[in-house]
Amino acid sequence: MLAGLDFGLAPGERVGLVGPNGAGKSSLLHTLAGVLSPRAGSVIFQGRPVRPGRFQPALALVFQQAEDQLFCPTLAEDVAFGARNLGLPEAEVAARVARAIAACGLDGLESRPVHRLSGGEKRRACIAGALVMAPALMLLDEPSAALDLRNRRRLIGLLAQLDQAMLIASHDLELLLELCPRVIVIDQGRICADGPARAVLGDAALMAAHGQEVPHSLSPHDRTAHRVG
Repeated sequence: MLAGLDFGLAPGERVGLVGPNGAGKSSLLHTLAGVLSPRAGSVIFQGRPVRPGRFQPALALVFQQAEDQLFCPTLAEDVAFGARNLGLPEAEVAARVARAIAACGLDGLESRPVHRLSGGEKRRACIAGALVMAPALMLLDEPSAALDLRNRRRLIGLLAQLDQAMLIASHDLELLLELCPRVIVIDQGRICADGPARAVLGDAALMAAHGQEVPHSLSPHDRTAHRVG
């Protein structure tokens, strides 16, 4: 259960969301997106309350499990779904789909059935389905989960080049260090820390208190142990 959460994101800001399993990360993302209703308080986006259950094209949620998001027969149809719900002319839908697919490095797969995409391709397809609506804010739930190193690097490169504000929930702390200047730590539904990523993630006592470890890149270690030969 979320309790007493109060924070804001600036336009274009990238913020990491860290916490142990069950801390409330996914619940927070779903509440911000209007999938879940807050029991008290409100979510304000672009100066207006987010109304649960309403279509929010400027606020895009990318689910943790790609299979929860991809449901159309082909990649192109799935990416087009959000744009068609905006009521755009078909020519504009096609142009947006082409741009989103190209941005996510999925050219040539437009007719591929979504169930035949690889894990990395499915993840990028979900992001393309969000980008097609030109959102101002993207909420990403464990975007690098189950990706191999090549697809993880490709994902980081993709997210790094986007202009949208992002709130990224992840156990991949190195990914957050690369992408997010700011990190929020939550536990038991409450904010426990909010500040510069390197300061927050490098605080060993804070990390240990909330079931995390300091990322390897921020941990003091003997460089001679990495020498070969």
